[in-house]
Amino acid sequence: MMRMERVLSWTCQLLFVSLVFLSYAHKGDAGLTSTFIRSEWPATDIPLDNEVFAVPKGHNAPQQVHITQGDYDGKAVIISWVTPDEPGSSKVQYGTSEDKFDFTAEGTVANYSFYKYNSGHIHHCLVDGLEYDKKYYYKIGSGDSSRKFWFQTPPEVNPDTSYKFGIIGDLGQTYNSLSTLEHYHQSGAQAILFVGDLSYADRYHKNDIGMRWDTWGRFAERIAAYQPWIWSAGNHEIEYMPDLGEVVPFKSYLHRYATPYAASQSSSSLWYAIRRASAHIIVLSSYSPFVKYTPQWKWLSEELKKVDREKTPWLIVLMHVPIYNSNEAHFMEGESMRSVFEEWFVNYKVDVIFAGHVHAYERSYRISNIRYNVSSGERYPVPDKAAPVYITVGDGGNQEGLAGRFRDPQPEYSAFRESSYGHSTLEIKNRTHAFYHWNRNDDGKKVPTDSMVLLNQYWASNKRRRKLEKPLFGSAVF
Repeated sequence: MMRMERVLSWTCQLLFVSLVFLSYAHKGDAGLTSTFIRSEWPATDIPLDNEVFAVPKGHNAPQQVHITQGDYDGKAVIISWVTPDEPGSSKVQYGTSEDKFDFTAEGTVANYSFYKYNSGHIHHCLVDGLEYDKKYYYKIGSGDSSRKFWFQTPPEVNPDTSYKFGIIGDLGQTYNSLSTLEHYHQSGAQAILFVGDLSYADRYHKNDIGMRWDTWGRFAERIAAYQPWIWSAGNHEIEYMPDLGEVVPFKSYLHRYATPYAASQSSSSLWYAIRRASAHIIVLSSYSPFVKYTPQWKWLSEELKKVDREKTPWLIVLMHVPIYNSNEAHFMEGESMRSVFEEWFVNYKVDVIFAGHVHAYERSYRISNIRYNVSSGERYPVPDKAAPVYITVGDGGNQEGLAGRFRDPQPEYSAFRESSYGHSTLEIKNRTHAFYHWNRNDDGKKVPTDSMVLLNQYWASNKRRRKLEKPLFGSAVF
C-alpha cells in the first residue's frame, strides 16, 4: 500500500509538471517569451525607518546575523554577525536544546573602513563537528543583549538524499526584494544558492555605501540567520572607486561574507566548492581572472576531477554573469567565460548552471557552442544532451528595475523568458530526478510560472542506474 501511494504521488507530480511544461509549448523552434507585464511596485529602496531595517534592542546587540556552510561536506557552519559599538564577545554558544547550550566555539573579529565610513565589529565563527540532519540552537552576544537563533544541518552526503534549494540573485533592498524573501520563506527550501549582487550599496554615495551594507544585513537576517546562504559575488560587490580612494575590489563583501573556500583548496573566497546532501556545488567568480593558468582556472580544473557522481550525483555551478542570455541587457557579457569553461561543463556533464546579473528570468534548453573554434566549426549553439541547462535568476528585486527588452526573434536555445521579479527552487528527489520551479512575484503574490523535471546528466542516462536494487520511484521511468 505504501509503495502504491508513493507511485501515485510521483505520477501526480509528473502529470502536473508535464501540464505546466505543455502549457508553454511553442510551435516554432525557440521557446516562449512571456507577455506578462507588471503594473505596480516601483524599483525603489525601502525607507530607512521601515521595520525591516530595525536595529535589535540592547547595548551592542548582535545584528546582521547570517550563516553559510563551513566545510566541504556540511558538518560545519560559519556564523557571522556585527556588533555596532564595541567588539564584545566572538563566542558562539550552541547545542541541540533550545534552552541549553552545551558547546562553545570562539570566532574572530575585525572591522574595515570605506572612504570615511567605519564598519562595526564583524565576527566570524566556525562551528564544526556537527551531526548531520539535526537542529541546532545558538546564542551570540552577552547578557540582556544576547540573541538566539537556530539552523538545521543537511543530511549526510548520499546519492539518494532529497534536498530542496532556493535560488535568488540580484536582491537589493526594495519592496520587491522583500516580496521575494517572503515568498521564498513559504517554499520549504532548506538553503539558498545566491548568485551575486547583494545590497546594491555601491549605487549610493560616499558614507552611505557602508550604511547600506548594514541595512541589507539586517534586512536579510530574517532568513540568513536560520538557513545557509551559499554566496557568490556580482559586479555590485566590486566597489572599485578610485575617486573615493577605494581601489581594493570586493572590500566590503570579503570583510562581511565568509565562505569555506579553504576546504576545497581554493586560494580565494570568491571561488570555492561544497558538497551538500546529494549535490556538488561549484561557485565561480565572473569578475576574477579565469583564463588559462590563472588561479581560478587551475582550481576549477582540479575541482571538477574531484566530483564523484556516485556520491553526489547532482553537479551545480553558480556564477553571476550568464553564459547564455537573450536579453538586450548584458548581452554576450558571459562569452569570455563560455569560451574558457563551456567544454569542461559539457565534458563533466554539469546538470544546471545558475546565474544572475540580468534583471529578468530565462531558462535554456540543453545546448552548447563548443564546436566553434574561430576558424571552423558550428557558429551557433546546437542541441547537446551532455550540456547543462542554463538558468538566469537575476530577478530578486533590486532598485535598478527589470530588464524588459529581450532580443527578437527569440534564439532557438531559449526555452522560456520573462521580465519579472521572483525566485527559483530546485527540489532534488533522488539521483535521477529533480523538480525545478520558478515563482513570479505577481505584484506581491507568489505565482508558479515555469517548471520542469530535471533529469540527472550522469544517472538518468547511465546504464548502471538499472542495476539499482529497486526503482527509486516505483516504476516511473522517463
